[in-house]
Amino acid sequence: MKYTNPTIRLVTLLLATFLLVAQSRAQSSYVSGEPSLSAYNAGSGPTDNPDDPQSAIITLHARVNEVNVLFIATDKHGKFVRDLNQNDFNILDDHKPPQAILNFRRETDLPLHLGLLVDVSGSVDGRFDFEQNAATSFLQHTLRVGFDKAFIVGFNSHSQMAQDYTDNVQLLSAGVHKLHDGGGTALYDAVYRACKEKFLKDRPDHPVRKAIVIVSDGEDNQSEFSKAQAIEMAQRSEVIIYAISTDDSGLVMRGDKVLEQLAEATGGRAFFPFKMKDITHSFAAIEDELRSQYVVSYKPANFDADGRYRSIEISTLKKDLQVRARKGYFAPQQ
Repeated sequence: MKYTNPTIRLVTLLLATFLLVAQSRAQSSYVSGEPSLSAYNAGSGPTDNPDDPQSAIITLHARVNEVNVLFIATDKHGKFVRDLNQNDFNILDDHKPPQAILNFRRETDLPLHLGLLVDVSGSVDGRFDFEQNAATSFLQHTLRVGFDKAFIVGFNSHSQMAQDYTDNVQLLSAGVHKLHDGGGTALYDAVYRACKEKFLKDRPDHPVRKAIVIVSDGEDNQSEFSKAQAIEMAQRSEVIIYAISTDDSGLVMRGDKVLEQLAEATGGRAFFPFKMKDITHSFAAIEDELRSQYVVSYKPANFDADGRYRSIEISTLKKDLQVRARKGYFAPQQ
């Protein structure tokens, strides 16, 4: 059909251009076992309200069955090994080798999206000032202006955003130092909400390193969410959790195991500094690790968009080396 009306021709051309651009963006989006175009936009959820103007906008969804995993390799002394290649590793997804390895590289320069969760309950009173200073120093050494960003949450029985996402270290430092200790501890709630409200909605179109650093004794006594729910939300958000214990008793406490479980399930690490100066060393170790990772992208075998949990197992073929990675992910759901 030939359109002779100039207005109709213009509208037709604009619509065709919009569809081509949308399709191109959908195909090029970076995906890690989730829909490549998130339903969340500008920090708000999807809407089915017919009175909402956004509901009239055409939304295109595309799924790319590609999984991206960040991991590290260490020797028997715990030192990072940074010179390995793809053939040095064995990868299993849902207990099966991937259908295809799409990319493998050493990754030391990914943008960092970081959440610092600081326990401000009464149990951390003795070392609170030192922990604030150590956290501030960590942010100063780790964040790169215009490249990385971080947010600060203080939690006791409730979570409070002390500073939202920014690359301004001065603002982040002020956020850390305005925290005041006292009250109970709702650690699982803090992890769950940080992952859901910040990281799950954080869908950049390029690879980033998402991490949470928890400063806490791990003793939860007031959370609405369970530890399992907090871990699941972290896995859905593809967040690595690092934990620095504030317990200085010298004993193995229940909270120590909690911090280890949160870290292990997401490919992170828990630290148990006994002396105050060791807290600074723990932050330095996290900074070093964040810049010493590998990333592998692969297409899983027998993949179904059924929403279920799929395990990830990465091992090294070299003797006396260990690999640490997240334990799995949740497939997208149709």
